Amino acid sequence: MRKADARERTLFYIPFFSTFEYDRVENLKRKRGYKRGYSVALLVGLEDNRAVLWQIFSHVAKLYVTMNLDGKRTDYKALYNFHESIVNALRPALNEGARSIVVASPMKTTYAADFLNHVQKHHAHLIQSKNPDRATFATLVGSADQPHRVAELVKTKEFLELIAETTSHEADHIVYALDKNIYNINGNSAALFSLKEIEDKVYDLKERDNFRTDYLVLTEKYLADAKDKSRLHRLLQIARNMKIETKIVKAETPAGKRISQFGGIVLFTKATKQRAPER
Repeated sequence: MRKADARERTLFYIPFFSTFEYDRVENLKRKRGYKRGYSVALLVGLEDNRAVLWQIFSHVAKLYVTMNLDGKRTDYKALYNFHESIVNALRPALNEGARSIVVASPMKTTYAADFLNHVQKHHAHLIQSKNPDRATFATLVGSADQPHRVAELVKTKEFLELIAETTSHEADHIVYALDKNIYNINGNSAALFSLKEIEDKVYDLKERDNFRTDYLVLTEKYLADAKDKSRLHRLLQIARNMKIETKIVKAETPAGKRISQFGGIVLFTKATKQRAPER
């Protein structure tokens, strides 16, 4: 499988929520004041003989990795290995908190359905409702193998509606976990609603605790209204570096309304494993 190297990954930036212009993506330079924005979803573009994965942010789309199919789609083993390579390529992003995945394939093909069938059959844990780290998959008709096609695809009504739906499901899942654990009296869960308290907690973390999952959730309105946005962006970046699951939700969604009740931002911890008793 051919994968894009680290140098290539830094070159492919496609503005879609802005009006930047470009001729050749390879030569696209970040303009002054360029902002990547926050993570929105992963986009998997499936073609006959390759897959192109993109990281979709609120301001740009960035090439993540490219893989080729070694063989033909009629070859079961070759197709199985191809699908496995896609799942393996998604894992690092999933481990970093990405949960919304849109799978696109050209009209009159079954590429997206074939891949989702593979996930359901061989990686069911990724989509199980009881899995706190589950991902939400959605399919879309269209090609996402070239920068200009992605730039067009992410502007479509269908794509934006899919993103709204998948991120809403993802946020609802997080808020459900919050409501379930916020008043937990066993000491295994905790929630903070003050920016200062959240900063102190995040900046004090030394390493990831495998016995818990931390979530940092805020609304788009809270971010937009912040007087010191650099302060929030720094918090979000450090939180991601510490493997805290971060999510920015629209204030008008059910999840956003619930977060708004707490002031627009919340950090909470959910125990995921039982610690062995100390001897």
